[in-house]
Amino acid sequence: MTVTDDARRALTSGAAPRRFGALYILEHRIRALRGYAWSAVMTSLGNPIVYLFALGVGLASLVPAGIGGVSYLEFVAPALLCTAAMTVAANETTYPIVAGFKWNPIFHGMNASPITGRQIVHGTMLFIALRMTFAVAVYYAVILAFGAVPSAWGILSVAIAVLTGMAIGLLISSYSSTLKDERGQLAMVMRFGFTPMFLFSGTFFPLSELPIYLQPIGWISPLWHGVELGRLATYGQPIAPWLIAVHIGYLVSIIVIGLWSTSRTVTRRLAG
Repeated sequence: MTVTDDARRALTSGAAPRRFGALYILEHRIRALRGYAWSAVMTSLGNPIVYLFALGVGLASLVPAGIGGVSYLEFVAPALLCTAAMTVAANETTYPIVAGFKWNPIFHGMNASPITGRQIVHGTMLFIALRMTFAVAVYYAVILAFGAVPSAWGILSVAIAVLTGMAIGLLISSYSSTLKDERGQLAMVMRFGFTPMFLFSGTFFPLSELPIYLQPIGWISPLWHGVELGRLATYGQPIAPWLIAVHIGYLVSIIVIGLWSTSRTVTRRLAG
């Protein structure tokens, strides 16, 4: 039996999506971003300025001695980078993931082509990583202008923040991808997951200042691990080499497990 010309063309045209499916998803998300790009840009510019004036300048006046031998602005700046990445990740891995299956079931349309569920997840995460990189880079430029990055290694804090955001985003997507109906579960995630992580991860004060029974919240929080690495990069906060390895290993482990879990869930749901 010979393959007809039409069948051969169909097989050939499907080869690229099968091989580069994640990049097709990335392209789709970038094109869709054009509809709200202005809002995303203004948010990325406005948030760091507001936060830095409120916390780094306003609140810093109440902490004139600084923390750990550096000014309060220098102390809080790397935390703001990580929280910026975390905010983008949370926004993109909560309702948009549920929407892809339920309210605007575009994931099913994508999967009707040669693109697999795993490629849909990988492409989506690539887009989120790009969005985080842009937001964090803008943040970094602002804190640099404020003189809050005394170390030449500070540029590494951008990559650290993106790594932190990816860990948190994949942690959330591992759950949100399982939701067949949304009845306030994601609001609970934001209220009882995102907010405590934001407040109790050594962002605005050292974790050691918390009561000992609250400190484990920080220890298990990806944000705390990212913030500690960010402070190492921006002003050389002393950290034991073994603890640096723990911080990096913890974030990478969450990313690997979260990517596997989300890909597995999405693939199973699309197959069902």
